[in-house]
Order: sequence, then structure tokens, then C-alpha cells
Amino acid sequence: MIIDGKKVREDKLRDLKARIDALDKKLTLVVVKVGSDEASGVYVKQKERLAKELGVNFISRVLPSDVTESELISVINEYNMDKLVNGIIVQLPLPKHINETRIINSIDVNKDVDGLTILNTGKLFQNMDTLVSCTSSGIIDMLDYYNIKVSGKNAVVIGRSLLVGKPVSMLLNNRNATVTMCHSKTENLSEITRKADIIVIAIGVPNFLTSDMVKEGAVVIDVGINRVNGKLVGDAAFEELKEKCSYITPVPGGVGQMTVYELYENVYKTLKLKNM
Repeated sequence: MIIDGKKVREDKLRDLKARIDALDKKLTLVVVKVGSDEASGVYVKQKERLAKELGVNFISRVLPSDVTESELISVINEYNMDKLVNGIIVQLPLPKHINETRIINSIDVNKDVDGLTILNTGKLFQNMDTLVSCTSSGIIDMLDYYNIKVSGKNAVVIGRSLLVGKPVSMLLNNRNATVTMCHSKTENLSEITRKADIIVIAIGVPNFLTSDMVKEGAVVIDVGINRVNGKLVGDAAFEELKEKCSYITPVPGGVGQMTVYELYENVYKTLKLKNM
């Protein structure tokens, strides 16, 4: 079965909008962008469109590409202190002269709606209620939507990024899956993946996961987005896998549909965390 990310997103958006509409005050998201990177601008516009649809105040703060690290931190602190701001994002990537880790960790942990600060990552590892990276949350929500059992299953995560690989590994582990995290130094990868009930792949290599690497009936969650001959394809060879897998996400139309939605779930969640 093909997992329809668009359908999951639309159904969950209706529920989220109803919860936001029931609030007695508007939520506010701030996106801080440095420079004029075209791709980053597209992502910011996507977030702005969904904010309008959900009735969330959206503030876009664009700083020049030569902004200093201390100036950027001052801007973030301005929004950290603003009680009307619920969530803050610093759009990545940043210019090379700026330390991304230092910038991310200058965001108030309860406004870190990208879920990337060291404290929020640590809370995830301790299975505490916290803000989690959006793509990883989207993967879990898709599994839940299709009633795909995680507890007791063998899960393999290919890729160990801070955005996807590491957080989704912990989310699966917290759901009582037995998780193996694989990466570029993993030996005998195919032997590992052939034992997996669930495979999450996020490495940015088109059509890397092939049919001979996957057992019959496995679930494949493809996070990769690659452009090949003008066409978007994932990290999994979808055409040869779709009949073999019990569930598989397409690219486009799969995990990517969930990421921006999960951002606004995190914005809503800040209200709960503020009162904890």
C-alpha cells in the first residue's frame, strides 16, 4: 500500500485548525532568515502560506548575509523575550561565518519549534514530552495514521543526521522498536536491511534502497528528495519496491507533505510546554 502523505496531512490539518480556532488568542511564529538564498526563500513561503491557512501570525525577519553572529543572537533574544511569540525558527543553512549550533542553541527551548536545541534533543533521548524535529514527528504520525505496528518490530534507520536519522531513531526506540542506525561506515548494510520490518532512509542518494535489500512485506519510509533528469525521486527505488512492501511512501507525496504541518503542531504544543 502506498502511504498518502497528502491525505494524512489534510486530515490532521483539519484537527489542528479546529484546535487553533478554539484558542482565545492567536499563535505567533517568527522565522529568521539570513541572506537571499533562493531555496530558503521557497521554504519560508511554504511556512507562510500554511500560517495563513491556520490563522497563525507569521513574522518573517530577513537579515543581510554579512550579519554577525552576535547581531543574529541579539535578534533571536528579542523574540525569546517577547511573550506574544510562541515559536522561533532560524532558517538553515546559515552563511559559513556563523556557527549554526551556537545560533540554534540561543533559541528559547520552549520556542524551539524545529526541535533542534541540545536541551530538546536531550529530552527526546530521555523520552520526555518535548519539541521534536518536524520530519521525524511526521514519520511517526504517518505510521500511526495507517496503524502500522512499531512496538517489538525491527527498525533500520539509514542516515544519522540531527534533522532526521537520530531523532527518528529515538522516537522509534521510545515506541519499543528494536532500532539499528546505519550510515556510510556501516558494513554489510544489505544484510541488516533485509531483516528489517521498518526501514527509514534519509541519505540523499537517489534510488539507493533497492528490492534486493528489502524483505517481503517490509515498511519503507523514504525521506530523500533528489532531482534526477528534472524529476523528483527518493532514496528508495519506488517502482521496484512498491509491490514488495506492505507500505511505502512515494516521493513526492510522502513524508515531505508532513514536515511543515508538524511545524505548526509544535507551535501549538508550545502552549502546553509553557504551562509545565
